[in-house]
Amino acid sequence: MANKVEQQLTEDLLPLLQKERYVTIATVDYETNVPNVNAISWVFAPDSKRVCFAIDNRSRIVENIKKNHGMTMTVIGSGSTYSISGKASIKAEKLEGVPLKLALIELSIDEIRDVMFYGARISTEPSYEKTYDAEAAAKLDKQVMDAIKKA
Repeated sequence: MANKVEQQLTEDLLPLLQKERYVTIATVDYETNVPNVNAISWVFAPDSKRVCFAIDNRSRIVENIKKNHGMTMTVIGSGSTYSISGKASIKAEKLEGVPLKLALIELSIDEIRDVMFYGARISTEPSYEKTYDAEAAAKLDKQVMDAIKKA
């Protein structure tokens, strides 16, 4: 995808965003008007034009989106780094079927750019581990991902 601008998730990118995955999102801070970057993992792309994700509904991200809908998601995978930009909206202030108070956000994709620097390829994708009870984490992850897919 180098030097190309896409308007939807490609066949390589869509499957990457149909499961829990480390991504970053950038919104415009509602108070300072400067970029605000957060790492999240509960993401799911229901189709090639949208990416949904769950976050704590008290998160600054929610207020940022209420004031400015512009958002960029960064995805590292498929050998490169991708910038997915569009308009974010709050689909639900409280995601049903989850014990935590999570908001459901939907990013409507306007454009996708391969932003990897010239002459390089990602050889190892980011990975992470949960630092709390593994069984509780797996149960919560399943509840959240199921709720996102149903919404």
